[in-house]
Amino acid sequence: MVGGGQLARMSHEAGIPLGIRFRLLSDTPQDSAAQVVRDVVVGDYRDLDTLREFARGCDVITFDHEHVPTEHLRALEADGIPVRPGPDALVHAQDKGVMRARLDAMGIPCPLHRIVRDPGDVAAFASEAARAAGARQDTGDADTGSGPGSGSGSGSAFPVPVVLKTVRGGYDGKGVWVVRSTAEAADPFKAGVPVLAEEKVDFARELAACVVRSPHGQAVAYPVVESIQVDGVCDTVIAPAPALPEQEAVQAQELALRIAGELGVVGHLAVELFETRDGRVLVNELAMRPHNSGHWTQDGAVTSQFANHLRAVLDLPLGDPRPRAEWTVMANVLGGDYPDMYSAYLHCMARDPQLKIHMYGKDVKPGRKVGHVNTYGDDLADVRERAAHAAGYLRGTIPE
Repeated sequence: MVGGGQLARMSHEAGIPLGIRFRLLSDTPQDSAAQVVRDVVVGDYRDLDTLREFARGCDVITFDHEHVPTEHLRALEADGIPVRPGPDALVHAQDKGVMRARLDAMGIPCPLHRIVRDPGDVAAFASEAARAAGARQDTGDADTGSGPGSGSGSGSAFPVPVVLKTVRGGYDGKGVWVVRSTAEAADPFKAGVPVLAEEKVDFARELAACVVRSPHGQAVAYPVVESIQVDGVCDTVIAPAPALPEQEAVQAQELALRIAGELGVVGHLAVELFETRDGRVLVNELAMRPHNSGHWTQDGAVTSQFANHLRAVLDLPLGDPRPRAEWTVMANVLGGDYPDMYSAYLHCMARDPQLKIHMYGKDVKPGRKVGHVNTYGDDLADVRERAAHAAGYLRGTIPE
């Protein structure tokens, strides 16, 4: 597994009952997974020679992040090393421009978008987005379109806010800007990398549809979940998404399965979605690895996302994705006032004997994602309160 973060750590844990031996390519010996995996290679995943040496003797290569250069993955495949997901699929999670173009070609509903070259181009896109929003209000048309517009921005202020994203490398709110003027639009272009402009979607909530697909085409779909973000970082996941009509949930699962099949994904795919206030469901992002929106499956599903990801990349039969309880809630634990969280376990475990705590072995820093908790049960309000209390107490924001 390339990458030594918490996703690799939890994937390794899921592989232990099956006797799966892990080799890890980690940035440092202190990375989350490097603390628990025996066979660790410390090196730079951006260096092809390092990747080749790491991959020698491995049965299959998979990832806990999407940042390995696409051309390096093609070189590994040319060397006869199975890479799952392969570079032809993974590039759609690595490059937002490539992803949007492919989803357009498939007819998948997405936010209005365009690759932009400079702040003036962003201003023109803002005018196009404003016209599209006005047309939806006038006609109730749910089609956002995605082609270039003919309008141009007037003055420095935009008629509507615009979301700018670097096409590669962004995550957890990094590499994303919400801009309202040509002056604010200047910063994203300073890095000299392509920039994607998108309409700022007026969404009611964020959803995620997670599926797993094997090389021979078997696929399973987990319940669609609601994902609650705070400051661009996932805070809480509710499984299944409350008050989501069954027909819409099935359509979201079918959409994710279709994307996985047509892109040739092998392993876990998370399709992040916007449920808009005007009745649309739009694809926001793709992730081709275990994902924060699937952490609830460790304790809330018959087979976790981590176990099914491993089964898929090894071409084993996939496990049952169905939930074990009516409701499961995952809450992320962010670093706060308690550098040593071990003493906080006493309170959390005594208060809620059913609570499941998953910590990543990271140094505690303010705002850093250092773990998560899972709760489950038949009463959603109770399950949510238990998760929020435990995460807050571990962080130090809830004193008792």
